[in-house]
Amino acid sequence: MLKFVREILEITHGRGPTVVNRIIFAAGRYGHIDKSLIMFQELKRDQRCLDVVTFNTVLDMLGKAGRVDQMLHEVKLMDELGHSPDIVTYNTVINCLRWLGRFDLCKSFATEMFDRGICPDLRTYSALIDGFGRAGRITEALEVFEEMKKSHQPSIYIYRALISDLKKAGRIELAQKLLEEMNSRASDLLGPEDFKQKFKGRRITKSG
Repeated sequence: MLKFVREILEITHGRGPTVVNRIIFAAGRYGHIDKSLIMFQELKRDQRCLDVVTFNTVLDMLGKAGRVDQMLHEVKLMDELGHSPDIVTYNTVINCLRWLGRFDLCKSFATEMFDRGICPDLRTYSALIDGFGRAGRITEALEVFEEMKKSHQPSIYIYRALISDLKKAGRIELAQKLLEEMNSRASDLLGPEDFKQKFKGRRITKSG
């Protein structure tokens, strides 16, 4: 396997990170995660074909495979190697952590984003609100929701998720208030199709 990986790297030498990134992504997508990771380890030896997209691709792969400790290790390492995390990095990590119930880490990475001057986008806010809401941490979910509304148009999905979470938590009056707010703004809210279009092409899975 290592021989195969080195042959791939020799073939792509001098072509920049894009070609290797696509190969790593394709291998992972079709179930060859270990090959992707071996290739990634080889890339880290000389960094000739390594960039933030390489890390983001691997982080997404590790997160989906439930290998969260390794994912967190690579996030730390990318900084040490001089590849600053971007919005895709943070969204990938936060989204993975919220499904695993690691909400304190979600908050930590969100704070780190702010400290680095990276503004959360709709995906960031949606992951945090949905994660906190599902965990019954309603106060935190509402705080993030109010913060989001200062700079982003909420989606119908977020309203519905929050309303459902509030009902489960017994906050019926507040749930009704949010329902009325959602209905009054229905024509302006982002729907599922708007959400898909807004983020089309931002991940390597869409653009190649």
